[in-house]
Amino acid sequence: MKPNDETWHKSSYSNAESNCVEMAITTCGGGALRDTQNRGAGFIALPSAEWTAFLRAVKSAEL
Repeated sequence: MKPNDETWHKSSYSNAESNCVEMAITTCGGGALRDTQNRGAGFIALPSAEWTAFLRAVKSAEL
């Protein structure tokens, strides 16, 4: 469930002075998140169903 380096996308809400996140779609259709300023710290990956639930919660401001 690991994304390739080419698949990471920086959030449009991120800028150089603030907390930045990147996301990627994994090979199994899930998603991953990582800290743009600390890429070496790893990432959090979620399977497809959990990724969909996470996105739904973020979009509805539940998180």
